[in-house]
Amino acid sequence: MRLNATLIALTAVACLSWVATADARTRAECERDYKPQVGQAGKDVVWVPTPDELVSKMLTMAKVTAKDYVVDLGAGDGKIAIAAGRDFGATALGIEYNPDMAKLAQCFVQAANVGNKVRVIQGDIFKEDFSKATVVTMYLLPELNMRLRPTILNMKPGTRVTSHQFTMGDWEPDQTAEMEYRNAYLWIVPAKVEGTWTFRETGGAPGFMVSLSQTFQKIKGEASVGYNKNPLTAPTLRGDAIAFTFNDDKGQSRTFTGTVTGSEINGTLRGPGNAEVKVSGKRG
Repeated sequence: MRLNATLIALTAVACLSWVATADARTRAECERDYKPQVGQAGKDVVWVPTPDELVSKMLTMAKVTAKDYVVDLGAGDGKIAIAAGRDFGATALGIEYNPDMAKLAQCFVQAANVGNKVRVIQGDIFKEDFSKATVVTMYLLPELNMRLRPTILNMKPGTRVTSHQFTMGDWEPDQTAEMEYRNAYLWIVPAKVEGTWTFRETGGAPGFMVSLSQTFQKIKGEASVGYNKNPLTAPTLRGDAIAFTFNDDKGQSRTFTGTVTGSEINGTLRGPGNAEVKVSGKRG
């Protein structure tokens, strides 16, 4: 009986401690039971928080708005997720492996009064599903970025990815910024466009073909109009937005701008005199 009473008392104390943390009104109250130390070991990395100014820069580079769903991988004390909700109005999720750190971060969320937009969960970034994110943020090691890269490249084209300090190998960033000797990188997940595409006006006969090769967001190729093949000039791919220029069978310059949706591209072809026609392309 004495043992049972002791267990009940300990359980009650634990529950009261959890409730106190959950209802904490300040960050200091959140840290009463657990206060992390910079440099402490984690699952794959040590904990070093990203400076506030760089957090703001990363989210600004990603053009975060209230319409976004931001997922911070390796959330630590939750500062990036909190900033996304508090300063940019986004819905945000932090994924943190350390259960004590995740609990602390969620307490910080409540203390910042953003619990209606932000939460931090305990989880493994290599197991949790973050495929619905429109923005992904992280401060991990290069080898972890590389492990995540295949998953990120399979996310919806246009998803913005920001990293503090470390890159994605040979996937070059779309934008780089430096603040006080620290780097922030931005990538935009590109659509998969490699292959041969046949373009035609709506309901019309095939007008031209385009063969594309792709290395991440960098593309090149050639256009075939009749028996003529001409290289694409200044082809660009940014998320699902694609554009290129080529010469037709009369040597006249034509510029295409469009949007990639799976194995279809829809857009506008502009020719001499800025005359425009709607065209669509299908792969294969």
